[in-house]
Amino acid sequence: MKYYVGIDLGGTNIVAGVVDENYNIIAKASTKTNCPRPAKEIADDMAKMALQAVENANLKIDDIEWIGVGTPGIANSATGIIEYSNNLGFENTPMVKYIQETINKPVFIENDANAAAYGEFVAGAAKGANNAVCITLGTGVGGGIIIDGKIYSGSNFAGAEIGHTVIEVDGAQCSCGRKGCFEAYSSATGLIRMSKEAMAEHPDSVMNKLAEERGKVNARTAFDAMREGDSVAKAVVDKYIKYLAAGITNTINIFQPDVLCIGGGVCNEGDPLLLPVKALVKEEVYTRNSPKNTEIVIAKLGNDAGIIGAAFLGNAK
Repeated sequence: MKYYVGIDLGGTNIVAGVVDENYNIIAKASTKTNCPRPAKEIADDMAKMALQAVENANLKIDDIEWIGVGTPGIANSATGIIEYSNNLGFENTPMVKYIQETINKPVFIENDANAAAYGEFVAGAAKGANNAVCITLGTGVGGGIIIDGKIYSGSNFAGAEIGHTVIEVDGAQCSCGRKGCFEAYSSATGLIRMSKEAMAEHPDSVMNKLAEERGKVNARTAFDAMREGDSVAKAVVDKYIKYLAAGITNTINIFQPDVLCIGGGVCNEGDPLLLPVKALVKEEVYTRNSPKNTEIVIAKLGNDAGIIGAAFLGNAK
């Protein structure tokens, strides 16, 4: 049996997992990222978590083939340098070199959304596909593209920023500096913004009652209020789904993947989200009259996608 270590580096947590050749996570270890702090300290903790996960798996580091890291930002997989990550405060950080100062093993790095997409490709919702796109609906909208079984990251390792394609010219402000981005409308953040706007206009909406009970507005507020028969909430959900379907249709029209999987917390809604999205895409996609069209599915691996994908980065290029 062969074993690999995948590390999911996030703004909040560092999680390392030992993954066997059948894509099973057999042990994990985690610690807080504690940003902001020097990149070398974070790298040292990543190495510690890798070693701890190996120990938790009752293995030795010599049993591990390689280590893979999924990180926010622009990760140059050729040089091992994280060129920029605004979430972590990294700039030209030699992450591979730092980790190898503690662990003498091959180390691979990749953008975290790409790593998660690769995880779904090898072991999750896109398993068996040749070409796949994964879109993650979280604080932002992340993207990962697999072409002929390999991660596509562009000439500058910053490809697959699907969330920063515009679907509403001069629309809502996006954190990237543009206006009207897919991310500004289809992220959990965008759904929360649209919910709050509707709540301000309609103070009698069930959404206001739910937010008061829970102490906040979140991505479930509009869906939960819709289920209670709130027409204002239904309008928010319909608007959100319309934008999401538009972004997905654009992505399919460009890449025509075998499978497009969507993940992230919003996808916990399941069929109330997926079925209307699929219906709208079917109406609008350029290949709607084709006998073969992209299959749209919900991601399967959840938070484990990044660990599994990172663990197999040695095969991804």
